[in-house]
Amino acid sequence: MTLSEHDIRAVRTRAQLLSTPATDVLAVARSVAAIQAQSSPAARLAFRARCRSLTAADVDTSRAVARTWLMRKTLHLVPAADLRWLNRLFGPRNVQAGQGRRRQLGLTDELCERASRQLQDLLPGKTLTRQEILEGLADNGVTLDPRSQAPAHLLAYAANSGLICRGPDEGAEPTYVLLDEWITEENHPDEPVTELARRYLTAYGVATADDFAAWSGLPLGTCRKAFDVLDLAAAGTGFALAETDLTAPACPPRLLGAFDTYLLGYRDRDLLLDPSHAKRVNSGGGMIAPTVLVDGRIAGIWHTKRTAKQTKVVIEPFATLSRSAIAGLESEVDDYGRFGGEAATLVT
Repeated sequence: MTLSEHDIRAVRTRAQLLSTPATDVLAVARSVAAIQAQSSPAARLAFRARCRSLTAADVDTSRAVARTWLMRKTLHLVPAADLRWLNRLFGPRNVQAGQGRRRQLGLTDELCERASRQLQDLLPGKTLTRQEILEGLADNGVTLDPRSQAPAHLLAYAANSGLICRGPDEGAEPTYVLLDEWITEENHPDEPVTELARRYLTAYGVATADDFAAWSGLPLGTCRKAFDVLDLAAAGTGFALAETDLTAPACPPRLLGAFDTYLLGYRDRDLLLDPSHAKRVNSGGGMIAPTVLVDGRIAGIWHTKRTAKQTKVVIEPFATLSRSAIAGLESEVDDYGRFGGEAATLVT
């Protein structure tokens, strides 16, 4: 089927719940496959943009989703029932990929295994911060420099080994729990890579196997084989699941947080972001700025300025915005304030 660029963006934004918001935390996580969660504030905003009834506290306290290191060796929030099979798919790959860096940090295989056994004794029935874990390990003969990257890599190793996952944040401080205690239900797909490809296309189609490889970090050949198994329909420059409705409404203006999944889902982002503005969004080092979405395209970036009385949402558009776009963004700013429980005003 021939689709215009506008049509493809409309199908993608609907799949991402940006034009048809969901009703709760789990519905968002199921629909978008996974939300990058290296930054907790950014992850919260990914939920806000896709659900008009949530608050930040709803996201923070939900046990329907869980966080661990998955795609591209980065932290993601996924439906809790999917965490185990995703961990089995990505965990061994991540452990292998991180071996060289662990050795540089003095984290030998023997030390990691010894620390993992200690974690099994430290964590039952508890939710501990990194510092509390380091103190407990030190009491049992495993001492790590808290100023180095060794603690982070050790915890990632334990998570990728299926022992722990992230628990709820305590303010800005992450916590860790035993995976077996935190996850109470589990899905069991027969073909995990194929299932992940299906979920990816549900959330990101129209897309290609190259896009899937970039998003997942899996080998391109593996991604192509997964696409070959699925019932796909050619659509524009990529593919969608055969059952996908390729007619979709235009997306209203949206404020997307940093590292938003809408941009992270594709190797080629030119359809969503004019290459001439790419460096303003991605300034380097893997940083993706909070962005302004108008009609499915990135139309600017934004940031906040907080005072004792209010929060100003400052928009830096790439070009002059229409009155209708500004009106839509004013509504977004109102919802941003509601989500965080603060008064917010738009500044253009």
